[in-house]
Amino acid sequence: MSLSDKISNKADELGGKAKEAAGAATGDDQLRNEGKADQLEAGVKKAAEDVKDAARDVADKVKNAFKK
Repeated sequence: MSLSDKISNKADELGGKAKEAAGAATGDDQLRNEGKADQLEAGVKKAAEDVKDAARDVADKVKNAFKK
């Protein structure tokens, strides 16, 4: 995962937390739910990037094994 992806995902997560807190403070269920959805989306993106990174690591190990 690139640094810019990590920063973007963290910003989405924190923005979602802020929306959720604002919705809870004002009694706005729609805003609170949007915040939860933003956090979930950030989590899904992070998980996808983690899987992609793990697959890349495995591919690199296989390539290195055949180079020896």
